[in-house]
Amino acid sequence: MSSQEEILRDGRFSCITRDPRFWEMPEKERKIKIDKRFRAMFHDKKFKLKYTVDKRGRPVNYTSTENLRKFYALSESDSDLSENDSKEHTKKKKKRKKAKSKGEAGS
Repeated sequence: MSSQEEILRDGRFSCITRDPRFWEMPEKERKIKIDKRFRAMFHDKKFKLKYTVDKRGRPVNYTSTENLRKFYALSESDSDLSENDSKEHTKKKKKRKKAKSKGEAGS
């Protein structure tokens, strides 16, 4: 830590503390805002990949949807809708499956 302070005291690097290009990005601005047209990528099976090893060959247990949530966020107006829509979406799928199974049994 002291070496960092020495660097900042150096006249050649004093502008770094005042220059906004070198400031750390706020957490609110780190994630890219996605509108409601692309919210399906958070729950669609086409976008989901299950990783068993990381890029260095170590075993891991996570999916690509975790990475999507890490880098992308729904826009605030759509985030409330997306939670409700995802619940409704799963309910609709269940209803469709039940209807198909009843339709096939009746045929």
